[in-house]
Amino acid sequence: MKCKYCNKKHEDNNTGCLNSGYRNSGNRNSGYYNSGNRNSGYRNSGYRNSGDYNSGNRNSGYYNSGNRNSGWFNTDEPKMRFFNKDSNLTFSEFAEKGIVYPDLKICSWVELKDLPKNEQTTEATQMGGLLKTLAYKEAWKEYWGRANEEDKNWFKSLPNFDAKIFESITGINISESLSGKKVSIEIDGKKYSATID
Repeated sequence: MKCKYCNKKHEDNNTGCLNSGYRNSGNRNSGYYNSGNRNSGYRNSGYRNSGDYNSGNRNSGYYNSGNRNSGWFNTDEPKMRFFNKDSNLTFSEFAEKGIVYPDLKICSWVELKDLPKNEQTTEATQMGGLLKTLAYKEAWKEYWGRANEEDKNWFKSLPNFDAKIFESITGINISESLSGKKVSIEIDGKKYSATID
């Protein structure tokens, strides 16, 4: 029998589309006996579960009816961890406030004039630049260099923010980013201004 969605015959007793497992009635499942969508585990009726026997959504554990759990037999949504510490926010609450997703350019076009001299090859000259592949931390550095202050401050305001952990993951030294900033202070009624080195 052909599928009513994609007009193709499904193998392995799947009734949904784009399943690579067996006996799935949902879509895009790679596990077995799933009735939900985009599950990679087994016997899930929810969505985007990578664990087994979940009826909730986005669970990586087992037997959860709640959402975004990585343990067993949970019915609620857990609090998130930030910088290796627990917070008082669930993901749903966190998302309501708005999330800044960094536009990390793992592949980035670099104009010839911006290339180091040793990379200004004949090929680069002919093309006017190079398409460079950036390592993860290099991509963060490139993003941080063009991010606006509002977005930078969003990261710094995350619960439990820890500059050392942030640097270990992204390579961004927050204290370095203050270099060149002008600050003003008032001491005993007198105003002073200075530039951070």
